[in-house]
Amino acid sequence: MRAISGLWRWRHNPLCRTTDLVEAWVALAALMLIVATAPVIGVLVGSMAQDSLQRSARHQLHARHLVTATVVRKLSGAALEPDSEIATARDARSRVLAVWTAPDGAHRRGRAMTSLKSPHRGDHFRFWTNAHGRIVGRPLEPAAATTHAVLAGFGAATLAAVLVEGGRRTVVWHMVRRRYTRWDQAWDRTGPDWGKAGTGS
Repeated sequence: MRAISGLWRWRHNPLCRTTDLVEAWVALAALMLIVATAPVIGVLVGSMAQDSLQRSARHQLHARHLVTATVVRKLSGAALEPDSEIATARDARSRVLAVWTAPDGAHRRGRAMTSLKSPHRGDHFRFWTNAHGRIVGRPLEPAAATTHAVLAGFGAATLAAVLVEGGRRTVVWHMVRRRYTRWDQAWDRTGPDWGKAGTGS
């Protein structure tokens, strides 16, 4: 709207310079480019991210298994720092030595984080493992994948708009610099004679 109003304001203005019209047209072109391309880029990037993330979510759901472990004993020391690939902050309360049976039937024993506030020997808790019993993070949920895809699309559209606006500002900056350069050159030619008789002052 700023570009359109600028063009309309300068259209019949006797003080309008060619550079003023060029700047207004550049602003209008940038606006139209943002309106036409940013949403398309956002949709395309969001769709590709959605397809990729949903495939990843399906693969993780197929490859990861929820198993039940039994506490052998609570390990001394502070609770383990939550690992983004294994647990969330609300899960990281205690670390224990536990035993569990892997999906392939192998018996596993090792350290694990549990959400149990005060774990005791024989207590049961659950976590996700791969087919061989190695502890992994919970699979990506489809809803979370969709959220990430939407954010990716929005980010791509915003980036496209920022790049176009950056290009517009760069063009205008170069135009302003050339204008100042011409003014300096004109002043260099007329400045020494300014105010002298016969110079038209």
